[in-house]
Amino acid sequence: MNVLITGGAGFIGSHTADELLKRGHYVKILDILKKPVHMNGFPEYLDKSKIEFIYGDVTDKVTMKYALMDVDVVFHLAAYQDYLPDYSSFSYVNVYSTSLIYEIIEEEKLPVKKVIVASSQAVMGEGKYHNDQGETILPSLRTNRQLSESKWNHLDPKTGLPLIMDLSNESVINPMNPYAMSKYQQEMLAINLGNRIGVPSVAMRFSIVQGSRQSFYNAYSGACRIFCLSYFLDRQPTAYEDGHALRDYVNVHDVVDALLLVMEKDQANGQVYNVGGGKAYTVLDFAKIVAEVFNKGLKPKVPNEYRFGDTRHIFSDITKLQKLGWTPKRSIYDSVIEYKQYLEEQTNIDDILDYSEKHMKNLGVVRRAKS
Repeated sequence: MNVLITGGAGFIGSHTADELLKRGHYVKILDILKKPVHMNGFPEYLDKSKIEFIYGDVTDKVTMKYALMDVDVVFHLAAYQDYLPDYSSFSYVNVYSTSLIYEIIEEEKLPVKKVIVASSQAVMGEGKYHNDQGETILPSLRTNRQLSESKWNHLDPKTGLPLIMDLSNESVINPMNPYAMSKYQQEMLAINLGNRIGVPSVAMRFSIVQGSRQSFYNAYSGACRIFCLSYFLDRQPTAYEDGHALRDYVNVHDVVDALLLVMEKDQANGQVYNVGGGKAYTVLDFAKIVAEVFNKGLKPKVPNEYRFGDTRHIFSDITKLQKLGWTPKRSIYDSVIEYKQYLEEQTNIDDILDYSEKHMKNLGVVRRAKS
C-alpha cells in the first residue's frame, strides 16, 4: 500500500516509517522539520533513498493536496505540542490540518482507504477518580493556589478527603489544556468526518511514549528524556511536586505495533483507542529505573517545585485495544535502555537540560511552592 505519514521525520513517525518499509509498503513523509524538535534538519536515522520526502506544512492546502495523491492510508502524526501559551497554534496546526485532510479527500474524490490520527492521553485530563462513597468524579485542573501550598492530590470538594484514582477508559473526556482540547477536536473530526465521507478513521490516544529518537529539546517529551539526560551528564535530576505522581509509559515500538494493527483491522474503524503501558509508575519509581540502567547512585532532588498545568495522576485502561489483539510487549527498562543507547550516539548535548529548564521557567511553567 501507499502510506502517507505526516510528521514522519519525528519520533513516532520515523519508527512507523521503518516498520512500514520492512513490510513492503511505499512510504511518503510530510514534515516541516520544525525546531526545536529537529535542530539539525533532516534526521540521519531516516533513509531518504527509501522514502518520498515532502518538505512542507500540514496546514498548507497545496502541499497537503500533493501529499495525499495516490495514497491508500494516512497516519496523521504531525502536531503542535509544547508548554507555550500561544493557544491559537494548537488549534491551527492540530485541528485545521485534520479538517484539511478530509476536505481534500472529499473535494478531490481521493481513494483513501483509512485515516489514523494521533491523539493523546491528555484528552482525559486529570483522569477518572472516585470518592469514599463510590461516586465517580472527573476533577478539574488543580489551582495555582492549591499547588503553591504543596497540596498535590485531588480532594473531594464535599469532604476534603483525597480522591481515589481509577483507570481511565476511552469514555473519559475532560481535556484541561489547549493541546488536550485540540487533540479531542482531532478525534471528533476524524471519527465524524470519516463517517460522513465514507473514509474509515481511527483515533489513537497515546500515553507517554518512550524510546529512541525522542527530541532532546522538546520540554514536553517527558520523564525518560529528563532523567536519562541527567544521569548521562552526571547531574542530579529534578522530580516535581513530591515525586509520587503516577503515569503509564508505553514503548514506541509497541505504539507502532498498535498503529499497524488498526491500519489492518476493519474492526478498528470508527473507534478511539487508548495506547498505554498497562502499568503505572511514580516519577520516583521511573527515576530509580533510569539510575539502575545508567548505574548511577544519584537520587533525584525534590525541591518543592511544580509545573503548573501538570496532571497529578493518569493511568489509561487499554482493555479495548487488547481485545483487538494488541498488548504492550516492551517494558519500561526496554525504553530506557534504548534511549541510553541513542544518547550515547549523540554529540554536543551538554546544554540540553539547561535549555529546557530555562525555557519552562521563562514561561512561568515551573513554580516553587511556599512550603
